[in-house]
Amino acid sequence: MGSWVERSIWWQVYPLGFVGAEREARACAGVAHRFGHLSAWLDYVVNLGASGMVLGPIFASSTHGYDTIDHFQVDKRLGDDVDFDEFIAAAHRRGLRVVLDGVFNHVGRECPIFRRAVAGGPSSPEASWFRLTWPADRALGEEPDYATFEGHRQLVALNHDEPAVADYVTHVMTHWLERGADGWRLDAAYAVPRRFWTHVLPAVRARYPDAFIFGEVIHGDYSGFVGETGFNAVTQYELWKAIWSALNERNFFELAWSLERHNAMLDTFVPQTFIGNHDVTRIASQLSDERHLAHALVILMTCGGVPSIYAGDEQAFRGIKQHRAGGDDAIRPAFPATPAELAACGWPTYRLHQELIGLRRRYPWLHRARSRVTELRNTDLMFEAFHEQNRLWVALNLADAPVVRAIPAAVDKQAGDLTVCRTGATTEITLPAQGWGILAKPLEPETL
Repeated sequence: MGSWVERSIWWQVYPLGFVGAEREARACAGVAHRFGHLSAWLDYVVNLGASGMVLGPIFASSTHGYDTIDHFQVDKRLGDDVDFDEFIAAAHRRGLRVVLDGVFNHVGRECPIFRRAVAGGPSSPEASWFRLTWPADRALGEEPDYATFEGHRQLVALNHDEPAVADYVTHVMTHWLERGADGWRLDAAYAVPRRFWTHVLPAVRARYPDAFIFGEVIHGDYSGFVGETGFNAVTQYELWKAIWSALNERNFFELAWSLERHNAMLDTFVPQTFIGNHDVTRIASQLSDERHLAHALVILMTCGGVPSIYAGDEQAFRGIKQHRAGGDDAIRPAFPATPAELAACGWPTYRLHQELIGLRRRYPWLHRARSRVTELRNTDLMFEAFHEQNRLWVALNLADAPVVRAIPAAVDKQAGDLTVCRTGATTEITLPAQGWGILAKPLEPETL
């Protein structure tokens, strides 16, 4: 993997929602050339301070993108190959990397490979691609039962023990990397047998060693998963949950515990970190006190990891995930044609993101930073973010009264609303109610 990932800060987008695509592909007559809608936001991404984009599904599908029909074809609701190439070129001209979303645990029921397997019967070449159970007295054309993704009948699970499936996934991944993609987010990676990835990823990396490949993993042993599969990273849901839960419950002990676990992960890999994505309630809605949006972002931007911002969170978009049909609509809305059409109320949050992303880019060692808690109470926390000889101090206050704390070092404020009083080698800081701050040792003058 290239060193470029160490400076990566992603802006994650769900393209079908972003461009206002039809809910079902069959409702789209012809090819809708909508990649230009995404391209119109590239300068906005650069100005935010992000270094790349993680795109949700862009391949031909029946509905939401995760029921893929053809992994080699751009979804007609977004455009075609020419539109994709132009988008990649426009992103790369601005120095932005692009990661694609690969759904390789399952396919949609309308996938031609699955339809041929059903039509051809148990002896068809494609039948071994799926986990099918054929009726004993099968009538001509009768559909078999089949394994699904978490009970969703529209999502047909692949048979990952079939070598042809591994070859197919390898081909898909290398095809789009050759077309200009810089990496992959592998959807539902936790549902795929780990041994499958050990066949696919070495073949992909033999041709594209600098590709960044991370997997969606929600529960379990993250380090073990990375070690057994060869992924660069997995999604750090544990830290995501601890951040908003600790803020809502006014219980920084929960966060401190999670930071220790996060430190242990950094011994073996650097997780993909986030406080929002396309599958969860937006952080501005998840927090019971919106004043703590800043606190959540401070934690994200000062912890080790490869952080991503879900498109719209930097404007304090609201949206609640609901577990029902259409329950993702509120968190995957259409965006205006250009950033100039955004509501004025979101720009202060955007500027806060710019400030904290800028700080992280000034201290690129934060990519591997560990966290050492130095002050801990239910409603206030201070920790050192450190890597080798580098240090930052992060102070957070959830109380309705100011708190005064001391740092045994001469430090200056880098960001936040705290006040600083230095006395020799000690610094006293005062955090206002609901306040936060980031501090660092002053830069030493260069030796002439």
